Amino acid sequence: MIEDLVEAEGLVKRFGDFTAVDSIDFTVGRGEAFGFLGPNGAGKSSTMKMIGTVSPATSGTLRVLGMDPASQGRQIRSRLGVVPQDNSLDMELTVEENLMIYGRYFDLSRREVRARIADLLEFAQLTDRRTSKVEPLSGGMKRRLTIARGLINRPELILLDEPTTGLDPQARHVLWDRLYRLKREGATLIITTHYMDEAEQLCDRLVIMDNGRIVGEGSPRELIDRHTSGEVLELRLEEPVGALSGIGDHTEELADRVLVASRDAESALAEVHARGINPAMSLIRRATLEDVFLTLTGRTLVD
Repeated sequence: MIEDLVEAEGLVKRFGDFTAVDSIDFTVGRGEAFGFLGPNGAGKSSTMKMIGTVSPATSGTLRVLGMDPASQGRQIRSRLGVVPQDNSLDMELTVEENLMIYGRYFDLSRREVRARIADLLEFAQLTDRRTSKVEPLSGGMKRRLTIARGLINRPELILLDEPTTGLDPQARHVLWDRLYRLKREGATLIITTHYMDEAEQLCDRLVIMDNGRIVGEGSPRELIDRHTSGEVLELRLEEPVGALSGIGDHTEELADRVLVASRDAESALAEVHARGINPAMSLIRRATLEDVFLTLTGRTLVD
């Protein structure tokens, strides 16, 4: 049994003169929740499409489930579960009919699909919506149905591209619970996201991408420990940022606030006040993956 379900070395994807993925290396182990974190246009979705065998690599080496996507795409796809950014559900059909039709794409018998539907509806918390049309469902329900649909063939590897984009906070947390349940049951997940808290919640290990390259790799905790000072002082102030010179380990000026990285944010705030600076707002918090991203790329995810 192979232990790394995905192996990439020097993987490149170009569209004409534009390089979307620029010679990246990574592996995804069996039973792992692996993340691609980065802003829009970083190369996350292009990488996922190569793993999903719907877009060929320009160069480099890629193995998925021990096979070559260039020559064994059909065999790979039969063992993948794919949850795209766009739900692409049939709005005029019922919840159950959407699952049934998708199961038939994998040449599963109606009997097999029916046996799976009850379990998947329970998993997605949609049992009471079995005969409901899809169109009036909430965004969170549609997203859970899309994930359930991606599990119809009992996949060995599940690809989730921006799984919670556009959902409200409550719906996101419900979906996180469903994905965490999959992870706990031993599923191998690959998740792309630009939500830092999502990556911290779900991923055992992740890579941060920027401009098609990998700029950081490790577990969320490893990345935070490696690239930050541990604590952050957030300030909103009238004075120029230069007035904070020498306070903390690093200062980052954003559009609406200033971030001061420090091993002791309380002492940093005391020094701010000692200099006669009176910020309109001050907040002390632990460092997060967003701070890692700022350190590695020098910009926010919404740029």
